[in-house]
Amino acid sequence: MEMLNALLVIVLVLNLFALGTSRILSVIHIVATQGALLGVIPLLLHEHLSLPVILAAAAAILLKGIVIPSIMIRSLRAAQIKREVEPLIGLLPSVILGALATAFVLLFSKQLPLAAHPVNTLIVPASISTVLVGFILLTTRFKALSQVLGYLVLENGIFIFGMLLVQAIPLVVEMGMFLDLFVGVFVISIITNHINQAFSSMDTRMLVSLKEE
Repeated sequence: MEMLNALLVIVLVLNLFALGTSRILSVIHIVATQGALLGVIPLLLHEHLSLPVILAAAAAILLKGIVIPSIMIRSLRAAQIKREVEPLIGLLPSVILGALATAFVLLFSKQLPLAAHPVNTLIVPASISTVLVGFILLTTRFKALSQVLGYLVLENGIFIFGMLLVQAIPLVVEMGMFLDLFVGVFVISIITNHINQAFSSMDTRMLVSLKEE
């Protein structure tokens, strides 16, 4: 399980990198790398690899690491934006907040019953930390694409936590989760393109102009 823990440490580091960059394309690449790494988790948790496990890992890597990031990059190019210029919380404070949240979770996650199992040493803290980082991105960024990326990071945290129940979750349910995620991001990307065309801006604060006068 040392390889699994090393992979989860990389995921935690990528979380901080996502908080510390204003370039949306860089965040997309970070989320893609994170998604591809998470796709390897099912392979590391099973001593004997079966076809369903291999298919689940391949689907996760394909969707999280390639398909969904490609959709996001196309939306980014269509919107013609590059950076999150004015986040609610600055980049450095965001990184500090993310680091403090991660440290807090690492210190107190051992008290959780699910964390008692030695195999799952870093799965619980990594999942909770990733969910918190996704929430920070989702709530402190104003560009619609940045908020979508926050949602993707948050979903990655949920995916990690789901690995605790990997033996109990049927393959059909896992594929359904991936399909829901794919469709959701696809629809959100279409909406963000329409927002850009209608308002010439991807800043979600511009949506207040939709209020009735």
